Amino acid sequence: MPKRKRVVFFISDRTGLTAESFGSSLLSQFPETEFESIKHTFVDNVEQAKVSVVAINKASEKNKVQSIVFSTLVEPTIQKIIESADACVINLFGAFIDPLEKSLNEKSAHTLGRSQDVIGKLGYEKRLDAIDYSLAHDDGVRPDQYDKAEIILVGVSRCGKTPTSLFLAMSHSINACNYPLTEDELDVDTLPEVLLKYREKLIGLTIQPGRLSSIREKRRPNSKYASLQYCKNEIKIAEAMFQRAGIPFFDSTNISIEELAASVMKSIGNY
Repeated sequence: MPKRKRVVFFISDRTGLTAESFGSSLLSQFPETEFESIKHTFVDNVEQAKVSVVAINKASEKNKVQSIVFSTLVEPTIQKIIESADACVINLFGAFIDPLEKSLNEKSAHTLGRSQDVIGKLGYEKRLDAIDYSLAHDDGVRPDQYDKAEIILVGVSRCGKTPTSLFLAMSHSINACNYPLTEDELDVDTLPEVLLKYREKLIGLTIQPGRLSSIREKRRPNSKYASLQYCKNEIKIAEAMFQRAGIPFFDSTNISIEELAASVMKSIGNY
């Protein structure tokens, strides 16, 4: 049975990351519906809000069903314009500001970009440093600097190491790097020598062979590297390597990057 389809708009007066992250988490609870996502960012004046309303209404009319809108707009006037659209509009800030004002006995500032101030107090510079570290140490680059890593993700090629490393850096300010197990290293069947002294930092990632083959096929069609049997063999050897070394490992096949990162954090006692 084909999935139902709905268009989802994420409307924000800044980058839209909060609206998209929160909204996507809510939508993940509805697996029978397929969602098409559209972001409208830096909607911080009446004219831009009206442009968004036109786009929302067109989508609702075209699909003959109301679009869904997640907004994180601080300015009430702009929010009201968005709420005039032919859509199911969910005001993510509005749902929480009122009860917080009552609990804190303080009126909210209704100021754009205030979250940046809070992030700074909680370690904004540390987060930037973690992102820089993750990018500079992706895919086995500079293993001589692994002493500065907090987590080293290990696994076969294309099993999800890079996006997980970056998510750990961006969301948790963790110095995370990743190391790909090459064909030669898998032939030896033991942990690469460069990783041995960092064993307590190692986290393995694995993936189902069929999924890995599908991902690799897009990168190198009809190659040995992408064949199902080759993928099965690599994964089998890698998982056996993790087990012998006593390294925890997680399957990235059917879980979101957020869930995968949370599992990694729990394994090191930071979640």
